[in-house]
Parts: sequence; C-alpha cells; structure tokens
Amino acid sequence: MDKKELMNICEELIGNPPCCAELKEAGRNWLDAVGTEREREAAERLISELKEDVCTIDDTIGFFSSDFAKEHFGAENVEKMLNGALAAKADGAVWCTCPACQRGAKLLEAADVLLY
Repeated sequence: MDKKELMNICEELIGNPPCCAELKEAGRNWLDAVGTEREREAAERLISELKEDVCTIDDTIGFFSSDFAKEHFGAENVEKMLNGALAAKADGAVWCTCPACQRGAKLLEAADVLLY
C-alpha cells in the first residue's frame, strides 16, 4: 500500500461518524503534514491514536455484551450488533466491523508506510 492509498483511507476514516474526535484530529493533522517536516511526528501521533481507538472484534463483543451498551442503544439494537460481531468473529474477523475501525485497522497494518 502506498502513501496515496493511505491518505484516501485516512480521509474515509475521519469522514465516518463512528470515528471519535481525537482520531479525526490526528488523521487531519497527518494529512495536513504529509510532505512536510512534520509528517513523521504527525504519523506517530496518528498511530498512537489508532492503537487507542481501533477496536478488536473481542473488544466489540465485550462492549455489546455490556449493560452500558444495552442502556444506551437499546437491548434489541445491541442484540443485532452483538450477533453481527459474533458472526464476524466466527468468520475470522480480527477487528471491529464498523467502517471506522475497518479503515483504522488498515492504517495500523500499514504503520511502516505511514512513518516513511
């Protein structure tokens, strides 16, 4: 994967509603820094934020199994999301299946390209 592809993935990531404000900021800062002397520092910050925010499928299953999720999203919605996460794990998914985590996982997997 080249830097142009990563930039497109980052644009998609920060345009996704599930993406948190801190990750959006880190992504925007990296995009703005590409090609400048600030690029490596911005990439390091982005990678750090990705590591904090991108969820594994097990994290997702744990969250949707919680009372907190049921209280905030409704038991019926959470049941659907939990079943989807369990099915994804059974199919071999490693990362959360939401669009933001999927794009974030691609960036994490290409961290070496982000840094150079």
